[in-house]
Amino acid sequence: HHHPLLASSSRLRSLCRLKRIQGHMMSTHVEPEVLLEKVGRAGVITMNRPKVLNALNLTMIRQIYPQLKKWETDNDTDFVIIKAAGGKAFCAGGDIRAVTEAGKVGDPLAQDFFREEYILNNAIGTCRKPYIALIDGITMGGGVGLSVHGRFRVATEKTLFAMPETAIGLFPDVGGGYFLPRLRGRLGLFLALTGFRLKGRDVQRAGVATHFVESKKIPDLEKELVDLKSPSAEDVTRVLDTYQNKSSLDSDKPFVLDKHMSDIDRLFSASSVEGIMQNLKADGSEFAKKQAETLSKMSPTSLKITYKQLQAGASMSLQDVLVMEYRLSQACMVKKKKTYSNWSIMLVDKDQNPKWNPSTVEEVSDESLEHCFSSLGERDLTL
Repeated sequence: HHHPLLASSSRLRSLCRLKRIQGHMMSTHVEPEVLLEKVGRAGVITMNRPKVLNALNLTMIRQIYPQLKKWETDNDTDFVIIKAAGGKAFCAGGDIRAVTEAGKVGDPLAQDFFREEYILNNAIGTCRKPYIALIDGITMGGGVGLSVHGRFRVATEKTLFAMPETAIGLFPDVGGGYFLPRLRGRLGLFLALTGFRLKGRDVQRAGVATHFVESKKIPDLEKELVDLKSPSAEDVTRVLDTYQNKSSLDSDKPFVLDKHMSDIDRLFSASSVEGIMQNLKADGSEFAKKQAETLSKMSPTSLKITYKQLQAGASMSLQDVLVMEYRLSQACMVKKKKTYSNWSIMLVDKDQNPKWNPSTVEEVSDESLEHCFSSLGERDLTL
């Protein structure tokens, strides 16, 4: 066994075997972050980062967008389904940490991420073919942008919806300025300012989802959709309606905000954030007290930006809203870069008591607010 050639050849063999095993391990462990496949005449997008609740990053955006545009013009594709792997989340939001870190050092990711995310949101909102989002699980922030502008949004009992941005020094972007003020009464403003979470059937009752289907029926629903032969939007509606009619779970429970809707419309119809805060404090009901307490923890700048964003967005096209929101995103990034701070305090540092600057709504000047909304000239988003 001292023969040099023999030793080396057996060592070579075991090295090769090791490389094969490593190669195999590598190939089984590197999962694509988003799966894009044709199933019958449907284009199917599956977000595939379950460990991070399918948080949306720039790589995923750059895969989804061109494929969606291709399917939209492709004669062999009749509609698009977007769903997610893992069973827990559809998409819990944008991958904020990377963008935050980029913002601090002036990396272009802070521009590119928002620009390309909003271009994708617009592509979904203008898609000429039926776009069906199966929001079976946590759907927040960036995940809302991937679903709410599409023609069909199917919620299940596992759906948890929120726009939690005011808690992290941001604003409800991804077209929040478009869809939120179009919900009934002042519901959208309430959801935007407080980050209130809607669950299950309530997501549909609020108007965020178009349908409610029990989670266990989703695989059958998907199969039935995929088996449709060149369906129209009406055909898709018919299938979704059928499944909704077969889903009686929680149908006897009233909408969680039912008894508060008139309060929300009254309390949140003040002409400023300060006015809303005063209304809530003066009201004295348990519900009003709770909302006042929630708002007192939010970023004052975020609250003021959000109020103005929704007020303006109520009468704008989705395209104009996204241009406005792009300006706001860049203003938020610049500010954070200067102060090197708290862009996403709650998400990144899990600090439950962020020190906001300015620390009260009254201290946020109209001038600084106007600045956030002002044009970026040739750096503006173009759609």
